[in-house]
Amino acid sequence: MRNLRLDICYDGTRYRGWQRLPGREDTIQGKLETALSRILDEPIRISGSGRTDAGVHALGQVASFHCESDMDCGQILEKLRRYLPEDIGIYSCKEASPRFHARLNAKEKTYLYRIWNSDAPCVFQRRYVAVMPEALDLHAMEMGAQLLLGSHDFSAFCSNPKMKKSTVRCLRAVDICRQGDEVRLRFTGNGFLHGMVRILTGTLVEVGRGQRSPESLAQLFGGKRAQAGFLAPAQGLTLMEVFY
Repeated sequence: MRNLRLDICYDGTRYRGWQRLPGREDTIQGKLETALSRILDEPIRISGSGRTDAGVHALGQVASFHCESDMDCGQILEKLRRYLPEDIGIYSCKEASPRFHARLNAKEKTYLYRIWNSDAPCVFQRRYVAVMPEALDLHAMEMGAQLLLGSHDFSAFCSNPKMKKSTVRCLRAVDICRQGDEVRLRFTGNGFLHGMVRILTGTLVEVGRGQRSPESLAQLFGGKRAQAGFLAPAQGLTLMEVFY
C-alpha cells in the first residue's frame, strides 16, 4: 500500500468547504476523491491538514491518501490537473513515508486574513478580501494581538458550540500590517478551532474600531462564544502554509 502526499491550492468561492458532505459534489475533498478514484480505478479517501470553511481559500493545503495503484506520481499529477476544475490546483504529488498523515503530523499552520479597508471599489480582489471601510487603529489591534499569544483556552473563539475536545491551542504569532488600502492579519499556531481565525479577526477589528479595549482580550480565555467578536466573512481567509 502506497502513501502519497498532495500539495494543493484552491479558490474556495464556490465550494461548501474542504470536508466532503453526503449528497453534495461542491466540496474540495469530494472533488479530489472523485478525480483520484477515477484516475486510479479504486476508491480513494484523502485526509487534509485541516477543514477550511465554505468560501475559504488555500495556497498551501496538504492532503495524504493510500492507494494500491502503481501509477507514477507524475502521471497522477498530470491527470489530476486535467480532470480537476480550474479553481483547484495541484502543485505536486509525491511518495510519502508510510506513517505520514497530513493532519496528524502537522506541527503548525499559517493563515492570512485580508481586509479591504477603504470605501474605494475593490473589483478584482473582491473574492479574496472582506470589505470593512471603517477606520482601524492598527496600533490598538497590535496591542490586543500580543495578549492572544501563547497557549490558552480559545473556547470563546470557537464557532462550534458542541465542541467536546480540548479548546486549548498555542498561537505563536499574529502579525498585522497595512499595504495600501489593505490590512493583513497573519496568524501562526499549532492548530485552530472551527472558525477561530475568523473570530480572532472579528475581535481584533472591534478593537481597531474602538468597540473594545486591547486589554479586554485577555479576559476572553475560557469564555463563551458570545463574549468574543463577530465572525469575519469567509472570503477574506486563506490557508497559507502547513508546517511538518
